[in-house]
Amino acid sequence: MTQPVFRFAPSPNGRLHLGHAFSALENARLAARFGGRLLLRIEDIDTTRCREDLVAAMIDDLAWLGLPFEPEPLRQSLRFPLYEAAADRLRGMGLLYPCICSRKEIAAAVAAREAESGRPSPRDPDGAPLYPGTCRARDPAAVLSEAAREGLPIAWRLDMARALAAVPGPFVYERFAQGGEAEPVHADPARWGDAVIVRKEIPTSYHLAVVVDDAAQGVTHVVRGQDLEAATDLHVLLQRCLDLPTPLYLHHGLVRDEAGEKLAKSLGSKPLAELRAAGWTPADVRAALYAR
Repeated sequence: MTQPVFRFAPSPNGRLHLGHAFSALENARLAARFGGRLLLRIEDIDTTRCREDLVAAMIDDLAWLGLPFEPEPLRQSLRFPLYEAAADRLRGMGLLYPCICSRKEIAAAVAAREAESGRPSPRDPDGAPLYPGTCRARDPAAVLSEAAREGLPIAWRLDMARALAAVPGPFVYERFAQGGEAEPVHADPARWGDAVIVRKEIPTSYHLAVVVDDAAQGVTHVVRGQDLEAATDLHVLLQRCLDLPTPLYLHHGLVRDEAGEKLAKSLGSKPLAELRAAGWTPADVRAALYAR
């Protein structure tokens, strides 16, 4: 068998907290159990929010935890041409279309549709209304011409109906357990609707970059939080469209605060740096996380 490959892939848009530590430790623990490699990937495609000082701080926190990552982590910000090539391939298959709708315009279109139907709009797994298809119904050349004329940024969305027709299902991936046993899971990409595959301000999206890099790094086992489990449906579809392998997946439970909310940078969850300054040791971190 091929040696298993695991990866921990944080974004340097804030300091690491206990939730990140748990995911990193789980990757290290399972890589050791299965005799696998452990890679670090810096998911810094958002160049407006990700900073070099945060990259350095993140690497320092992980070294403090004593995690055995292989040297030279992959930096997504250096790989934009590869993501652009993948997007070009999807465009060549007729699976992407340009979209210049603003958030305000999308919200107005959704509201009008709900008022007309008298029913709430369908929503994606993150709770956002599905894109109403405004630009999908237009001539792509006309959309691109308007964008150039008005100086509008362009996103590229996946035409979900066309993608599902191009690579018909069933869409199945393997979910593995702590002991290594796996079971098939039927994915439902359609529930994401016409998802953004290339963002307006960045020549990729999380979804596209992650499937390209998992394949490029030979990742066989993806260990990440339950908050990303639904995204796997979309990732499986993109892997099929791009002829990329589908790893095995394990989505672990989330670390939550006293109020039951998951830890998050956006909520100001206490970073590892503060715990270190308060005298915590790596052993204290492990004890706190695995005593839950």
